[in-house]
Amino acid sequence: MSSHDTGPTTSIARYDAAGVYIREKSLADDLIGKISFTQMIFLEITGREPTPAETEVLDACLVTLVEHGMTPSALVARMTLTGAPDALQGAVAAGLLGIGNVYVGAMEGCGELLGQLVPADDPRELATKLVSELRASGARVPGFGHPHHKPDDPRALRLLEVADRTGVAGAHVAVLRTLAEVVDEVYGRHITINATGAIAALLADCDVPLDALRGFAVVSRSAGLVGHLVEERRRPAGDAIWHAGETAVPYVAGDGTA
Repeated sequence: MSSHDTGPTTSIARYDAAGVYIREKSLADDLIGKISFTQMIFLEITGREPTPAETEVLDACLVTLVEHGMTPSALVARMTLTGAPDALQGAVAAGLLGIGNVYVGAMEGCGELLGQLVPADDPRELATKLVSELRASGARVPGFGHPHHKPDDPRALRLLEVADRTGVAGAHVAVLRTLAEVVDEVYGRHITINATGAIAALLADCDVPLDALRGFAVVSRSAGLVGHLVEERRRPAGDAIWHAGETAVPYVAGDGTA
């Protein structure tokens, strides 16, 4: 019988007078004090506990995206707290809204690209075609390039080392490396695999669904934003950021279309 016939259902959690059950595991008896937060995230999203090797890789991915300084998401969160100091959750939410194809969340686009290459008869040939099309259109190759980390993103290098050491590196890491060679060939220069590109491959090799990749970035970045907001309450920077914006973007009379 289809869900259309029975109505909506969920397979994530239930509760009764005796306790809470997540993926049919008792929260009190099977999970609290027995598995890590990383393992819990994976169980919640995928329905199974990760292997020890997968847990190490997942930990590495989550640690990588916690922090990168005064990025747009951190600035937005701090400015939001300046205007609403009683709503830490709102400031975190404001910062998370900036997780997209340019900052932090680009692993989704890279995951889509890798997903096309893995089953291809000739991944290099297809990668050359896809990268050439992206370059011709002026679009970025998702998961590649970084404005500050050159010639290579040290985070990506370390993540790939962890994947190799743990044995988690599989088909997606393999085609990412092929893709990296093709990117350099098509552009005629070295363009680094960035952290989001490496994370896309590692999470995919842990069987994380494509539509959940950005979710791991959201979980990781949330912790970083809370850190910024705790600091903001103790050492406020919001007003300085506001006035720096006024200085950097002076008023000019006109209709704004020039």
